[in-house]
Amino acid sequence: MHQPGEPSLHIIDVDTAEFAVQVIEKSSQVPVIVDFWAPWCEPCKTLGPIIEKVVNEAGGTVILAKVNIDDAQEIAAQMKIRSVPTVVAFIDGRPADAFTGVKTESEIRDFIKKIAPDIVPFEVDTMLEFANGALAEGNLEEAGEVFSQVLQLDTENEAGISGMILTLIKLGELENARHVLSGAPNPESPAIEAAKAALETAFQIKDIGDIDTLRASVDKNGENYQARFDLALALWAIEKRKEAADQLLYIIAADKEWEDDGARKQLVKFFEEAGPMDPFTITARRKLSSLLFC
Repeated sequence: MHQPGEPSLHIIDVDTAEFAVQVIEKSSQVPVIVDFWAPWCEPCKTLGPIIEKVVNEAGGTVILAKVNIDDAQEIAAQMKIRSVPTVVAFIDGRPADAFTGVKTESEIRDFIKKIAPDIVPFEVDTMLEFANGALAEGNLEEAGEVFSQVLQLDTENEAGISGMILTLIKLGELENARHVLSGAPNPESPAIEAAKAALETAFQIKDIGDIDTLRASVDKNGENYQARFDLALALWAIEKRKEAADQLLYIIAADKEWEDDGARKQLVKFFEEAGPMDPFTITARRKLSSLLFC
């Protein structure tokens, strides 16, 4: 593995005279990522080490060409570089994709995977696959350990943060999960939103009654919406997602305004937790729409 500070065969400095050979021609053999930067650019100093680290992880699947725009003004003008850092990916001699500004390690990995789809999986991706598998199988201690290792390698990895939160929830360590969530760099990302919804539901479930007692209350009085709402949470906790949604949909059908639209809001949390493309979400959202807009 490449160590920080060591020279890398996958990272080169390119000036105007070398650009045609080192970028245009070489990109017909391997994708070349060009980092346009400048010594006076503070964001460049942040992005540079991150992109170099990720390119080294790629192990030669892509090449990083660093272009100092102060020394290559002609190239910068031809490429219409208006701000730095700007990163442009070349494939087969042509620009294929680009971004400006600072990105996280995860975002740069995604950028590289998009331009080099046959890339050997990054170490972090392999670890995440293993950790998610352990979580799905209920091997919580193992999952937590690997998610922790992911976050040591990439502190802003959203999949790692989300996975760690979900693992802590299943371990019953809700305050620790809340602490991890508070450090998420992008709280509005889908992965973090899903973890947040799961944590909010977990805190709600702490305060509800026994599932059999809740069922009995609903059977005795179908209009006991609070018992029905709590039963939905209890069902969700044991992964009976359709039944949980059906309880909330019953409330919405009977009284859309109950508890300040509480049933619909909780159902939306379930959607966030499951993910927008999950079959559960698609089916339940269709049912919800038919109730709201019929």
